[in-house]
Amino acid sequence: MKKIFLLLFICISALRAQFDLYPVEDFFGGGIGYSPMYISMDSIPAKTNLEGLGLDTKGFDNPFVLHGGEGFAHMTGKWRIGGYAGVGSSKISTVPNVYIYDATSGIAGAVVNTDPLFVPSIEGKITISLGAATVEHVMPVFQDLEIAAGALLGLCRISVSVDQRTGTAVWDNTFTSAYGTVDSVDTDGDGINDILAWIYKVEDIGTTGVPSPTEVEPIPGVLSDVSGTFFNFQPYVAIKWQLLDRVGLRISVGFNKGTIRQGRWILNGRTQVADSQPFSLQGVAFRTMLYLGL
Repeated sequence: MKKIFLLLFICISALRAQFDLYPVEDFFGGGIGYSPMYISMDSIPAKTNLEGLGLDTKGFDNPFVLHGGEGFAHMTGKWRIGGYAGVGSSKISTVPNVYIYDATSGIAGAVVNTDPLFVPSIEGKITISLGAATVEHVMPVFQDLEIAAGALLGLCRISVSVDQRTGTAVWDNTFTSAYGTVDSVDTDGDGINDILAWIYKVEDIGTTGVPSPTEVEPIPGVLSDVSGTFFNFQPYVAIKWQLLDRVGLRISVGFNKGTIRQGRWILNGRTQVADSQPFSLQGVAFRTMLYLGL
């Protein structure tokens, strides 16, 4: 029995030496490291519209992954501040079949352009970028183990893009004008071309010599991108474990919440879409961080 008590005493003494309570006067330090964030999104922006193009929205990453960096530093007492920045994207795509269709009879014919070099393709992409500050209150457990409760507050931007393209991409066609052939024109008759102008193809000039409505030349691809910026809020609980003298592991679990209000989506970075629908980026968020510091 004495040997058992002696062994327990030695084990307890060793544990106290390894995990002694964190002295308040030594509560300082900071760190920085790689920190991926995983957000379980409860909905997809423009889900119905993307599915209407034949895209399977279930193919988007869920949880959505943001790759970024995080840093933190103690300020006073048991309060700590920091910052986070990350960006992530997920893609889905499809290659639809094109059929000859007689609108008068409602009968579909054979498949057109079965050659993979010429068939159309549709790609959908969601991109999320986040920049935020963190504020948290630290509760030390042992010398190398801490629990913290805090919040991540900042700006988030989400964009949804659809790329529709026919055939394979060719470098020269990538810079083809969507409005016709670009050429220089002599406007004042002095033999010197003064301005650049677009020369359109027309169906028929008619008997009056006045062109009929113009035909826009085929475009190698169409890219539509809608995006919105909003305030993002994420309360969380974090556990920080100092593995080595200057290396540690930090794990955070919280709930992310941010809303783009109705009419706040922007098309191609410049045009506001007045009838756009609201969207909330919300769901459980999980963040890991392998950091260098104290």
